[in-house]
Amino acid sequence: MAITTTILVTRLSALGDVAMTIPVMKQVLDENPQVQIIFVTNKNWGALCAGIPRLVFFPADVKGAHKGVPGLYRLFRSISRQYRIDAVADLHNVLRSRIVRTFFRLTGKPVAAIDKGRAGKKALTRKENKILEPQTSTIERYAIVFRQLGLHCTMGTQPVFAPQPLPERVLAVTGVKDARSWIGLAPFATYREKMYPLAKMEMALAALVKGGTCRVLLFGGGKAEVEQLNELAARYPQAMSVAGCFTLEEELALISQLDLMISMDSANMHLASLYGVKVVSVWGATHPYAGFMGYGQSEQHAVQITDLTCRPCSVFGNKPCFRGDHACMEWIKPEQITEKVIGLIR
Repeated sequence: MAITTTILVTRLSALGDVAMTIPVMKQVLDENPQVQIIFVTNKNWGALCAGIPRLVFFPADVKGAHKGVPGLYRLFRSISRQYRIDAVADLHNVLRSRIVRTFFRLTGKPVAAIDKGRAGKKALTRKENKILEPQTSTIERYAIVFRQLGLHCTMGTQPVFAPQPLPERVLAVTGVKDARSWIGLAPFATYREKMYPLAKMEMALAALVKGGTCRVLLFGGGKAEVEQLNELAARYPQAMSVAGCFTLEEELALISQLDLMISMDSANMHLASLYGVKVVSVWGATHPYAGFMGYGQSEQHAVQITDLTCRPCSVFGNKPCFRGDHACMEWIKPEQITEKVIGLIR
């Protein structure tokens, strides 16, 4: 079927948020074969779009060429010169994306934007009189935007991508996958309130590699994280740090070959979810009820303290612990993580 409709989609934020858009756009394209999507996102995240027909990656550099209103206007002009846009789906709904969509609206293009459900999330995270109820998932909120533009989008839970063969550069580091279960471990997060104490995570790591049936690959980024993970791997022969070793494309191929991922409420949960890799996710200040559980993942696989009346205290984990003891993470025992992992890989 010939392409008759071109939708511009914007999501300019962090890797995990962008990864959550991929299952939705893939579903839209599967159900609407006449549609093409031009996806405007961070210039570094192009690998997420690879292999999806009619999904065109359009890099944005909001800290460089597309900075400020003049830069966003240049972005608008660049898109308009290359594509005839029929409608705009704003999956971010922040100042930058609003400016871009306004340029298109002024040319008569229909626009739809995500409703982030701020009132419900505020009630979920406030100190007193919390309303501890599941909010509409972010995945579903994205899907609603496309439906508002008249497109079909019925979300399921099927993996977006099949496992990928390991590139030669990855094989040179990891070797060929053997009979052991390959477990990814991504112990870091943007904010402390979303991160399980590294010393306790090391106890979980030690228990997992003890029997010799598991190989643990340590994921992370940034100089400080790489150094910590290298030190951790040096203490455990069955563990290997792959932090900072590969491009995003190579890292995605490696993630696709995992038997399981252990992650915080962070990007690696969402990257693993694209390949149907089960994730044991660890939640502290944040909560699956806020709608950021990985695509196709089960809340039964989440590790969290459920009887703390103060949590969740934040949607994104960016607020300091008002108790001062970080109980939502400190009270989680390493065995709670290892028991979930062992149960799933068996």
